Amino acid sequence: MSEQGPNNTSGQKRKQPPNPNHYRNAKRVKQIEARTILAQASDKALNQNGELDVFAFVKAREFEIKAMEGSMEASKKSLSSRAFQLVPNDMRRRTASHNVKKVPKRLRTRAAREVSASVKMKEDNTPQLPSQRRRATPHLRLRLQTAEKLQKLHARAKRKRAEAREQKPGQADLGKEDVSAVRIPRLMKNTLSKPDKPAAKFRKRQEHKSWLPTHIFHAKRAHMTEPKHPLWRFAIPLSPTEKAFRKTHRAGSLRGCVAWDTSYMSTIGVEGVEASLLGLMRSLGADEGALSGKRQAKWRAGTRFWRGWLRERDGEKALIAEVDTVWCVQEADLQAPKDSPSKPRKRKRRLFLRVHPSAFLQLWTEVLKVAKMQRPPAMVEDLRFEVGSIDVTGPGSTETLVAALKPMMKESEESTGDLSSKTWSSISSVTNTSSLPENVVLGLDISDPRLRYPPRTMKHPASESTNDELLQVLAQWSPDRTQTPPSIFDRTARLTASRLLRSQKAINRRKGDALPGDYPALVSNDPRIPILLMASRPPTTGAQGSWKLLLPWKCVLAIWYYLMHYPLSTGGNPRFGGLQEIRQISFEQGAPWFPGDFPGTQAGWDWELAERAKRQAEWEKRPKGKRVAWESLDLGKGRKGEIGIGWACDWGYLFDPKKTPDPATASQATTKDSATTQEDAAKSAEPRTDPPDTEKPPHPAHHLPLPHSTAALSNSTHLPSTPHTITTVNLTLLSRGSPVTCARIYRLPTSNPDLRSQWLSLATSILYPAKKTSEPQSKPDRNNSKLLGSVPHNKSHPLRTQQTAISLLHPQEQRLDGPIQPGHPAYPCVPDAEDLIGFVTTGNYDLGHGKGRAVGCIAVAKVRVTPAGESVTTDGESEVLKRVEGLETGIGRRMVGRLCVVRDAGESVGRLARWEMV
Repeated sequence: MSEQGPNNTSGQKRKQPPNPNHYRNAKRVKQIEARTILAQASDKALNQNGELDVFAFVKAREFEIKAMEGSMEASKKSLSSRAFQLVPNDMRRRTASHNVKKVPKRLRTRAAREVSASVKMKEDNTPQLPSQRRRATPHLRLRLQTAEKLQKLHARAKRKRAEAREQKPGQADLGKEDVSAVRIPRLMKNTLSKPDKPAAKFRKRQEHKSWLPTHIFHAKRAHMTEPKHPLWRFAIPLSPTEKAFRKTHRAGSLRGCVAWDTSYMSTIGVEGVEASLLGLMRSLGADEGALSGKRQAKWRAGTRFWRGWLRERDGEKALIAEVDTVWCVQEADLQAPKDSPSKPRKRKRRLFLRVHPSAFLQLWTEVLKVAKMQRPPAMVEDLRFEVGSIDVTGPGSTETLVAALKPMMKESEESTGDLSSKTWSSISSVTNTSSLPENVVLGLDISDPRLRYPPRTMKHPASESTNDELLQVLAQWSPDRTQTPPSIFDRTARLTASRLLRSQKAINRRKGDALPGDYPALVSNDPRIPILLMASRPPTTGAQGSWKLLLPWKCVLAIWYYLMHYPLSTGGNPRFGGLQEIRQISFEQGAPWFPGDFPGTQAGWDWELAERAKRQAEWEKRPKGKRVAWESLDLGKGRKGEIGIGWACDWGYLFDPKKTPDPATASQATTKDSATTQEDAAKSAEPRTDPPDTEKPPHPAHHLPLPHSTAALSNSTHLPSTPHTITTVNLTLLSRGSPVTCARIYRLPTSNPDLRSQWLSLATSILYPAKKTSEPQSKPDRNNSKLLGSVPHNKSHPLRTQQTAISLLHPQEQRLDGPIQPGHPAYPCVPDAEDLIGFVTTGNYDLGHGKGRAVGCIAVAKVRVTPAGESVTTDGESEVLKRVEGLETGIGRRMVGRLCVVRDAGESVGRLARWEMV
């Protein structure tokens, strides 16, 4: 029979005494023994007559001194930490305990001394010989022979090239590239692009997917998508391998910054006359105010970007996705001679559409169809593998980007007076991009940041004059009037910068030729990397904004390493994030994440099917005794079984409960939908020249954006014509708890006045807790155990003794202080299935707000329904409304209309929450 651990209380009501054989106790005993100093009593130094014996006294003190020295040495060894243990968690390596080279340079001397000592003490049997001095195995000997042959072949080829250059001294140096020698490939119009052919050693790993420019960096430090199951045809980092939840929250909102490689975001380029581009945007459902209003004049001028929803042109005109649209700044008009008989030719303009890769194919099909209908037609270009992007957010994001992106003066800036470069260099002390003009755009040409590696911390002059100058720059924002067309819209500039990008070996050679402590000087043939900076604001007031950096695909890696290693002025380095960190930051800022929080779109429905299959597989692999039994869930008042499919946001049940399948049929249907989705994804991964004509899986709901949903809830005449319409909302719990994905959202009961009054009473007790008074309370009735809530804090008081006895014998009868908590007999049960209005798509504990919050979707038609079609049906509700009225900007009845009950799938307890549309 095995011994139980110190904390194992299975079958025991009381905690067991500590196990003396536990390793922690043994370690504690070792520390105590090391700190114990043996001493000798003073009586030993006296003789029989009581006189001091000098020889015995000296011997006793000698023994004590040696005991003290031995205790100091033992205590030092027992509590000492080795060199590899002094390294931060994110810098530790698995073999650092015996390999000195895996420890930072500042600790290598100490680590080498510790390793040598451990070898002498025979505590570590790891071989210390370097790999060059070990005896070669047969396989290693074969590899060494092959490497030697390749070196000889390379030396022979190098010698022949040197001889050829000596024979033709007029020939240009092959190592130097010329701008005029860069060949621009033919432009592929209205055709899907293909990624560049990868290197031979990485080619087999990218057969059905593509790597991001920073793939190797992330593959060493993050959890990636499975090789056979890529996400949106890309190998995308999901989350760092280290714990990053709290660190991401701090870096994104308090100190530091977080960066993501978002090159998987799709870019579509459109070129044509301005009238054709405006007609294309109007056909795709863009806001008319953005196309012709004065407020969006700066967007049409190219100094702002617009974010809005685009929809299909024909059919049901379903929403596709939220798209970022950027215009290229129009060049200054050249004055033609008045006597010229030719008519002025309409100048073409360019437009970028940035869309999520899950909705790219749907948007590409619509844009291509509408562009051909314009007169004159517009040209569409697929720039997915030509334009990359990096997103940075946090208080230190502006400082990091200003330090990494050093502008190179354009030739046009001197003649036109463009102040974009000067403005960019002067905003390094901005800690929140929300203070910049809304949706501002800056186009620059920068130098290669690898020439300034390793990076150095920028110095911010702290003075009142500097702050005044910054405020003046933000108020005037001169680039709105002086900005020139960004070079990133020019295909030749993008490809030239990519081709002229030097190798790391050439960069190191130039840095070695420079003076110690100085960066190498720029030369005429250095590449000019075109970039486009976009500053965005979150929907929540006061939250951190973010920067979006667009640049050529092949130039992303050169800038990425500089960003990751930049020493922030507040300490530390910028952090990198994955897909989970993007969702976390969006969740904390109160912004829904596409496509997961938009099941009313085709991309969001595909995401829901894929996630539904994962949750189902996770539920099925559990033993029957350890998984949720959906059919036996007790919802109170005799109601049994989960509403809809337990592991899914069952929108089909919400709009048509009669067609709900049984669990077996739902399992088969979910597996079939998942297989169809994966098959379509595999087919879409194959290279195509034309857009595929695949049948879309039907989705039972349609998304309604924020302005339209607000109008529909405030006025019945604005109800959408499309049936089964849902909208995205933010949920904030009024009490404890944090909802999870697939949680059910109920409105307050509409057919049960008593249950509705119970929930309203609970809301009143939470929103307006009873104030504690200093007056002595009346003596409660001893016969009524429910009133034993406030008694004197005296252990000998008879009421306290009686309350203790009642709490032990009848724990359910004890009244709780404050609002009723779940588990109490008086806690209200969840509403009926007819009051179900939606589901939670993302839920968690929000570190920024310190409470549980969620993002979900609700049916627009159901939130308008009130008891008997009116706002008030009972007298009790009128009294509650008087107490709730004035809580937020005097909204009274509207506040009650926005209260809801949230219940996690598989649980029977509901919690009050308040929803707001986003």
